[in-house]
Amino acid sequence: MIDPARCLGCASCARACPEKTVLGIIDGKAALIEPTMCVGHGACQAACPTQAISLVFGTETRGVDIPVLTPEFETSVPGIFIAGELGGMGLIKNAIEQGRQALAAAASRARRSGGGADLLDVVIVGCGPAGISASLGAIERRLSFVTLDQSSLGGSVAHFPRGKVVMTAPATLPLVGEVRFGEISKENLLAFWQDLLIKTGLKPRFEEQVTAIHRMGEHFEVVSDKGRYRCRTVLLAIGRRGTPRPLDVPGEDLGKVVYRLIDPDQYCGRRVLVVGGGDSALEAAIRLAEQPGTEVTLSYRGQAYGRARARNRDRVSELAAAGRLREELASQVVAIGEDHVSLEIAGQLRTIPNDDVIICAGGLLPTQFLHDTGISVETKYGTV
Repeated sequence: MIDPARCLGCASCARACPEKTVLGIIDGKAALIEPTMCVGHGACQAACPTQAISLVFGTETRGVDIPVLTPEFETSVPGIFIAGELGGMGLIKNAIEQGRQALAAAASRARRSGGGADLLDVVIVGCGPAGISASLGAIERRLSFVTLDQSSLGGSVAHFPRGKVVMTAPATLPLVGEVRFGEISKENLLAFWQDLLIKTGLKPRFEEQVTAIHRMGEHFEVVSDKGRYRCRTVLLAIGRRGTPRPLDVPGEDLGKVVYRLIDPDQYCGRRVLVVGGGDSALEAAIRLAEQPGTEVTLSYRGQAYGRARARNRDRVSELAAAGRLREELASQVVAIGEDHVSLEIAGQLRTIPNDDVIICAGGLLPTQFLHDTGISVETKYGTV
């Protein structure tokens, strides 16, 4: 958000933004040009000499559910901390920094807690950038801990399409120091994380899902599908997209329906429907349309891709114009069959042949899990 009364029109914010096209100067004042490109670097806020810029969650019309956190990343349940995407910051640099800071706060609380030597100091849930950073911090501070992840190393990065390029600013990792990735492919970033495990001796427990956290007096019991862990503190770094948002239509349980694109090559020569209007949906449709013989249909309920980046919108338009991709805006999936899908377009039902469906409709905040744990959540409408 930009306060025009404070803005001098110096353009320092626009120059500082790594995305380059988010901010500009209109009539002598800073203005949002491409707000969908903003990923929360915060460089604009730091560069503004008059504090005219505030970073907020959500908009006046579109709320974002965020757990209530203290400046030390502690939740409404004393002793449980949150870092990374679940707390509203999905940028790799931010997640690494939050993981480091949250672990430091958890370590301070753990030291003040008794309970015997059989208690772990902290259980870290999630092994993406925030969880890795926190785990390295636990090693550095010689804490007793365990790191659990329901899937594999890398968090949401592991689920990016093959070959996707990730851009991240320099960040400081415990035990390692400053790392400078710049633009790096998904595979190279995961290889970096894997090498880090070997060099530091970090041994996360993968494919182990945490199902509940119970308070046991002054301490906690973390319950997973493979065991129970007694600990002084808990750090959640589980992300926001662990549970894909379903369409809730007939046929969605068919084996041909998935919720992310991993390897575009496996869809060569097939008829694929991609559902969604954000960057993940457009990027999936683009990658698929570039495969030989693949017929791609992109279905989105809106009239335009308001949440997607300009370069993805432009590329989709190019592919559509070249006949490599079919766009169906203002459309809804109403049913999925073994060899077809049914769409409602402009009030009319249309059935098209189909082999595969990729739903990129975002993810669901683990609201029930947070509620059962006692963690308060609030909906932000353009507020800090």
